[in-house]
Amino acid sequence: MDRRRFLLTSLAGAFAAPLAAKAQPQAQVARIGVIFTATSAAPLDAFRQRLRELGYVEGQNIAIEVRYTEAQPERLRRQAAELVGLGVDVIVASNTLATRAAKEKTSTIPIVMVAVGDAVGAGLVKSLPRPSGNITGHSFLGPELALKGFDLLTEALPRATRLAVLFNPEIAPDPLGFRALGAAAQAKGVTLQPVELRRADDLNPALAAMGRARPNALLVFAASLVQQNQIVEFAAKNQLPALFGFREAVDAGGLMSFGPKWLDLWRGAANYVDRILKGAKPGDLPVEQPTKFELVINLKTAKALGLTIPPSLLLRADQVIE
Repeated sequence: MDRRRFLLTSLAGAFAAPLAAKAQPQAQVARIGVIFTATSAAPLDAFRQRLRELGYVEGQNIAIEVRYTEAQPERLRRQAAELVGLGVDVIVASNTLATRAAKEKTSTIPIVMVAVGDAVGAGLVKSLPRPSGNITGHSFLGPELALKGFDLLTEALPRATRLAVLFNPEIAPDPLGFRALGAAAQAKGVTLQPVELRRADDLNPALAAMGRARPNALLVFAASLVQQNQIVEFAAKNQLPALFGFREAVDAGGLMSFGPKWLDLWRGAANYVDRILKGAKPGDLPVEQPTKFELVINLKTAKALGLTIPPSLLLRADQVIE
């Protein structure tokens, strides 16, 4: 009887084990939607790497839905609507236009903005300490960045008297409305020439009109990375020195760039995603401002333009491309 009882017990355990295993709940997979407008995969790689460091593994506990698109409002809205329709748990938006498109499509799904110039001025959040609503992330305050870019560009070109300011009013308001920039230009005797770039189709006619005005230099204040690369080509063709907001433009042949470290912003976005997936509300997470900015100068471009960059400026550069 003891042996029979032992066999029955063993068989019961053998059948129960797979049933118990089958009853185990599967690990929940969080879905992260990304609206990506960059021309390089490096930012997205940095985002994924930081998520891995935080313990997230694609295919196990997270799924990342990436939508690559140009920074055009109508396309961004379609991509945002698609991600909302998929029921993602959080949306990561790569810039001001992408964040605005996501905001138009959802007021409940958390949104993490990555590279937004002035989140308060753009109407995306109520304040930096208490953003409220469903949006948080990084904002680097465009007006101050434009003023710093103006100072650097005029330091490199002390004889410049006409400076074209290229900007997208969908990203930032007319830069001439920033008192500090206008006052700085007036103090140096520089005339600012605003050039609006709303859509991709606007770029060529806008650049052609600007070329006829013959500015001494360009300050690319608020434009997408795709637009910046086209502007690099225009500047090279027309022998115009230009300062950009992202170093990718300098790697592509632009003269100078000054702005936050792009990859750091994407790693920071992963930190926000982690906190949100763990239960934090985006409206309670303060909007962060970058603490590290980099100045990059392309000496090969300077030589092609016949420019001599002041040694004092070269010493302050984080990187000089020779």
